[in-house]
Amino acid sequence: MYANLPVVSKQQIQQPSVTLSELIEYAIANDANRMQYYAQSQSMRESGIASSTLKDPVLKVGVGGLPTDSFALDQDPMSNVSVGLMQQFGRGSTLDLQNQKAQQQANGVEYQVAVRELEVANSLSQLWYELGFQQQSERVLRENQQLMREMERFIQTNYAIGNSESQDLIQAQLQVSKLDDKLQANRQMQARIVSQFSEWLGPTWLAQQPQITATTSSDWYELERQLSRANQRDYYPLLNRHPMARIADVQISASETQVAIAQEAYKPQFGVEAMYAHRRANNMRGEPAPDLLSAYVTMDIPLFTGNRQDKNHTAAEYQVVASKSSKDALLSQMNAKVNALMMDRQNLMERTERYRQNLLPQAQSRTQAVERGYQNNTSQFSDVITSATDELAMELEALRLETDLSLVNSNLAYFLGGFAYRVEQPTVSTSSNTSQ
Repeated sequence: MYANLPVVSKQQIQQPSVTLSELIEYAIANDANRMQYYAQSQSMRESGIASSTLKDPVLKVGVGGLPTDSFALDQDPMSNVSVGLMQQFGRGSTLDLQNQKAQQQANGVEYQVAVRELEVANSLSQLWYELGFQQQSERVLRENQQLMREMERFIQTNYAIGNSESQDLIQAQLQVSKLDDKLQANRQMQARIVSQFSEWLGPTWLAQQPQITATTSSDWYELERQLSRANQRDYYPLLNRHPMARIADVQISASETQVAIAQEAYKPQFGVEAMYAHRRANNMRGEPAPDLLSAYVTMDIPLFTGNRQDKNHTAAEYQVVASKSSKDALLSQMNAKVNALMMDRQNLMERTERYRQNLLPQAQSRTQAVERGYQNNTSQFSDVITSATDELAMELEALRLETDLSLVNSNLAYFLGGFAYRVEQPTVSTSSNTSQ
């Protein structure tokens, strides 16, 4: 999607308040593969124009009828110096059709630009949400570690006055150490994800190491709008507007144009030739011999078409069928993926809601009850550890479900046009452009 909006600058993405939209727009605007596809499409357009132009005329200069005894131009009336031009024309409308096919193929390559934009947006979104999960997990782990350290101090105080067992103190210390290890693994994963951002944001990304506060969820207004316009389980109208489907349409159109080119091969090909001959000798009556003018029309007549024109035409028709079948298979595959993602989305939404409404509150209540019981000597410290571990696991699982839901939404946005980024069309500078 293009708009006349300012491109996100390198300084903006280095700010601590950087957002996912800013990262996506910056990455797309500076993506080398996107620029490659656009440059290729422009190259094909220029080549199409070149291929639809008549060949340059052929200049023919020479001498004829020279006597071999003297090689003199004024000895024999047949001797002459001739200059001629030859021009061959295209067969029927072949040249125009070749240009049309080249422009269609260029459109297909240009749709690759849009596909690449969606790929960049989806890949960055996936990394963003994974980083958000790790950051939120770190917060939960630190909160649990703080609570466990408070419990450790409480047990240590009771142990000093003889109200707690030494094994309770050791177990509390072990839990704190385990959480330290989990936090270190978490930091390692965060650093790895930040490093992966550099693939999309350029080589200076790792050197700058900006602080990113990622999230595990977003508002998918555009995706919800697209889904509201689709029939359940039938997403073909939306998928038919996907750039990959547009590429398939272009392939079909180009194949049909090739059929038209093959039909033109049954038409004759014409050419013209004109020649002017200057004579310096006199004729047999002693008078100056007149100059000569010759003109010809050539015609290539396709008479034997069985093994050439007929086969090429049939091959082109088969290619049309193959292109249409390829699009049908593509849409079926994409529709199946979208339906599978929609099933995952529905289940993840239900599970996330269950965790928020029931499981997490119940786990928190259980932990509080067990802690009160341990303080009142009605439960064992192992019960406290078990309940705290279960609550931690549920909190992390709830975050994982929320993150997985965002990943599914991102994949759906890739197929259904649910991203809301705005970028400018690529611009390509060549040596010929800069020299003008």
